[in-house]
Amino acid sequence: MNLKKSHFIPVLFAPLLLAGACTSTTNESTTEATDMAEGDNKSITILHTNDMHGSYMPFRTTADNATAQTGDAGRDTLITFGKEAEIGGFAYLASAIKKVRQEKGEENVLLLDGGDTFSDDQLGNLTKGEAMIRLMNTVQYDLMALGNHDFDYGLERTRELEQLANFPMRAANIVDEQTQQPIFGEPYIITEKQGVKIAILTLGYRNTPKTGNPDNVKGLRFSIGQEVAQQYVPKLREQADVVVVLSHEGTAVDYKMAREVEGIDLIIGAHSHDIIEPRKKIGQTYVVQAMSDASILGDTELILSGNKLVDVKDHYHWLWHEEWQPDPEVQIIVDELRKPHLNKLQEKVVDSRDVIGRQYKSESPFDKLVGNLLLEGYKGEVAIMPGVGYGISFKPGPVSSEEVYKLLPHPSKIVTLQMTGKQLKQTLEQAAKNLKPDNKLDAVGGLIQTSGIAYQMDLTKPIGQRINNMQIGNSAVSDSKTYEVVTHNGLLTGLHNFDEIGKGQNINRTEKPLTEFIIEKLKEKKTVGMPENMGEAKIIRQ
Repeated sequence: MNLKKSHFIPVLFAPLLLAGACTSTTNESTTEATDMAEGDNKSITILHTNDMHGSYMPFRTTADNATAQTGDAGRDTLITFGKEAEIGGFAYLASAIKKVRQEKGEENVLLLDGGDTFSDDQLGNLTKGEAMIRLMNTVQYDLMALGNHDFDYGLERTRELEQLANFPMRAANIVDEQTQQPIFGEPYIITEKQGVKIAILTLGYRNTPKTGNPDNVKGLRFSIGQEVAQQYVPKLREQADVVVVLSHEGTAVDYKMAREVEGIDLIIGAHSHDIIEPRKKIGQTYVVQAMSDASILGDTELILSGNKLVDVKDHYHWLWHEEWQPDPEVQIIVDELRKPHLNKLQEKVVDSRDVIGRQYKSESPFDKLVGNLLLEGYKGEVAIMPGVGYGISFKPGPVSSEEVYKLLPHPSKIVTLQMTGKQLKQTLEQAAKNLKPDNKLDAVGGLIQTSGIAYQMDLTKPIGQRINNMQIGNSAVSDSKTYEVVTHNGLLTGLHNFDEIGKGQNINRTEKPLTEFIIEKLKEKKTVGMPENMGEAKIIRQ
């Protein structure tokens, strides 16, 4: 298919990036690079981003977590930043992209995005995703896989943004039920570089309807990416020299696909916010991923002998500000996009005494703070928030409106209801099943986040027998007793398979937007710190 393109605004170049981070990722198997004369090889570069979540602005790292999921000890792969410093931002990303293109030759470079791209940010909400699409057009992306959060503004808005984009947005495993065809058209591209034909197949997230408002994806059918890849890869293998899968299925599922689907040369991952450094090789398939929030530009180099892939090299460009300069032309666009909304974006909300971050698979300080404010405002006994994996931590000092929206971007409304102790236990058992299912394909969401209820979760025990020692206040939770719960309307729809919440009694759907309420409460507080009731959830993992 023909790729949509736009004019590329010139950018300045900066010194090559050297700094990195620590990661516990290890290779299942590794190979030595083929020993060949340099002149016999061809080199083609695939630049890639993933899970930008509308993060077009720089942020400051912390020594542990600065983007959701990265510093979470509850994850299989722990990633930590090596220093506290400014990183990221689309103007810096543009400089890195242009530098690689200049060094490698633009004709030898592809630029891809793995999805979860244009929402989860206040400016994203105000422009309904257009801000990121305009910036991506500027640097000439070639292809984007549709992630679960790329439907946050509804299917019709996603259609409009796909038309606005000068690059295709696709997913082979997301089918339009009206046409019975993959969404927006052919879910792959075949492009030629140096006489080498490269096929790139896109996959979305199989559990998208369980990660947001199901009404946003009404009329779409989602299936398991691996099963769809098994159908497409043999056909693409016949047409191309190299087959790449651009996947929003998450690292664990990508590794499974690498083991079980023959014919894939490279999987470029997303959804799980991992940095796979060094690249992993499973059988004959390489796997890479470039973390999240536009803080890193992935640079995956295909080494070919003739038209045969013989090795893959990974280069990760960490966008530390002391080592890169922003592209001034792209910075002008960023400033123009922000200007009409600047008062809202920069409004001071609160001063933070501590780093208050979001964790994904363990107890989350930010979500605990939100839960405490909900309990205070609505006189509840238990507050429940979903376990989500996006967001950038509060840092010590002033916190602006757009920083709150990075952690609470969605238009959820506060709900009060009553649940029995039995329902609360079933909800926590479902959270344990989400964290450690029998089948990795059933995993969805992180740890459900609660305030006001203490419990122990033992993931070494069988499914359905993992929750014990539940307490509310100083009393053990009784199966038959009814408790006052505060949550938001998203959790009434079966989000992350939490069906019991929507079965609660005396459900009161307020019209109060959650983010608006939290901003009001933070302003009242003037200063906040690490929640004192951290540690209510005790998790045994092995």
